[in-house]
Amino acid sequence: MKAVIIEDQLDVREELVGLVTAHCPGISIAGEAGTVVGAARLVRETRPELLFLDIELPDGTGFDLLDIVDVPVKVIFITGSDAYAIRAFRYAAIDYLLKPVDPEELVAAVQRAGEASVLDTNQLALYKTFVQKPDAAPEKIALHTSDKIHFIQIADIIRCMADGNYTKFYLRDGTSLLVARTLKDYDKLLSAADFIRVHQSHLVNMDAVTEYVKTDGGYLVMSDKAKIPVSTRKKAEVLERFGDIPHV
Repeated sequence: MKAVIIEDQLDVREELVGLVTAHCPGISIAGEAGTVVGAARLVRETRPELLFLDIELPDGTGFDLLDIVDVPVKVIFITGSDAYAIRAFRYAAIDYLLKPVDPEELVAAVQRAGEASVLDTNQLALYKTFVQKPDAAPEKIALHTSDKIHFIQIADIIRCMADGNYTKFYLRDGTSLLVARTLKDYDKLLSAADFIRVHQSHLVNMDAVTEYVKTDGGYLVMSDKAKIPVSTRKKAEVLERFGDIPHV
């Protein structure tokens, strides 16, 4: 892939050039820029397939650049360790690298970019919504499958199941999606939306639980009739959560 690097800090830019050259032989760097104006000119001239894009630039943001250039492109954002921004990237299924850039994470991000489609405007909209309201409970999440990006209402997710390094999402309409991220990633991401990891292999939406059966080691019955085992160490947490639900 032909790539350009948009980063205003010269030392970060030089380090990234070196890392890409050393670890990503499939990437050809077509140019570098440190401002929105310079980046816009460079992108139009070189028409890259991939952008390594800093968010904060002296004359605007990386999002401003994406707004003004009409070039379909894959994007890996370069960012500092802003917790809200990182959560927003994950909700929107947008790839990012933390400064200072780790070589292994760079290689993994480039591999994912090679398999992914160009950045979708809905992903950016989802990111911006989360960043603008960081304390609000998110309503949607972007899920990257092998052939497309799905924008799903979190309330429509019944449960998630680990499948090796993948996660399978089961939805209220009876469909399922296989996503190339681990259950651990979604455990952290969806905990604020009342999802609980009840077993090593299972993450459930507590709003979709219809029963807790105490026999056979204890298991949950979900709205899709699935029976989800509750691990011994998670049993107290699950029972405590049921204790918070008003009884009629």
